[in-house]
Amino acid sequence: MEKRVVFNERWLPYLLVAPQMLITLVFFFWPSAQAMWQSVLVEDAFGGNSKFVWFENFVSLLSDPSYYDSARLTLIFSALVASIGLAVSLLLAVMADRIVRGASIYKTILIWPYAVAPAVAGVLWGFLFNPSVGVVVWLLHGIGIDFNYVMNGNQALLLVVFASVWAQVSYNFLFFLAGLQSIPKSLIEAAAIDGAGPTRRFWDIVFPLLAPTGFFLLVINTLYALVGTFGVVASLTQGGPGQATNILVYKVYNDGFRGQDLGGSSAQSVILMVLMILLTFIQFRFVERRIHY
Repeated sequence: MEKRVVFNERWLPYLLVAPQMLITLVFFFWPSAQAMWQSVLVEDAFGGNSKFVWFENFVSLLSDPSYYDSARLTLIFSALVASIGLAVSLLLAVMADRIVRGASIYKTILIWPYAVAPAVAGVLWGFLFNPSVGVVVWLLHGIGIDFNYVMNGNQALLLVVFASVWAQVSYNFLFFLAGLQSIPKSLIEAAAIDGAGPTRRFWDIVFPLLAPTGFFLLVINTLYALVGTFGVVASLTQGGPGQATNILVYKVYNDGFRGQDLGGSSAQSVILMVLMILLTFIQFRFVERRIHY
C-alpha cells in the first residue's frame, strides 16, 4: 500500500514553501520588475533625475548595429559552451562509470572544478594562457603555435569558451553519472548477451535512457552560457580584444556601469530575459517532445 504524507494543519505546506517563494520574489521578480521599469526611463548617472521616455531606449538599442553583433556572438558562444560542455561531461561520466578501482578518487577530482567560482576560473585560465608568463602558452610556442588571446579575437573567444566549459563540466558530470548509475545493469547485460558491442549498447540503450537528464542539462547549460558566464568574461577578457567576447550579459554591465547608460542597460537586460524565456520555451516545445521519460 502506498504511503502518503498528510499535513494536519492546512497552513503547514504554505509555510514550507514560503522561504523558496520569498527568495524567488526578492532575487528574481523584484529585480526583473525594476529592470522593466528602468528600461522606459532616462536617468542621470547618479539617479537623481529621470524622465519617462516610453520605448525610446528599445528603439535606440535595436537600431544599433553593434548590439546585433553582440547578439550573434552570444548565440554562437552559447551554442559552443552548451554543446562542448555536454559532450565532454558525458564522455567523462561514461569513462568514470566504467572504472572499478579508484573510482571514488576520479569522481572526486572531476567534481572539484564546480567549487571554483566563474570569476576565479577566468583568472586561473588567464594565468595559464598569459602571453608573457603562461605555462600553456610556453608549451604551445614550443610546438610552433602562436597563442595570444590579448591580441587575437578568435583565440580570446575560444579561451572564454573553454574556461566557461571547465567551470560547468562538473555540474553536468554529476547528473550524467547519476543517470548512468540509475540505468538497470540487466539491460546492458542482456544487450551484451545478444551480441551488441559497447558502441551499439551506448547508442541504443544508454543514450535514450539518458535523454531526460540530457534535456534538463541542455536547458541549464543554455541559461548558464547566457548569464552565468559573466564572471569568466569580466575577469578574463573584459569583452575584448575589440568586441570579440562582448556577449550580451557583459554588454549589459559595460553599458550600464561603465557607460552610465542605465536606461539602455535595463532595456538590454529585459531583451536578454525575453531571449532566455524564448529559448527555454523552444527547447520545451520542440526538443522535449522527442524525450521519453
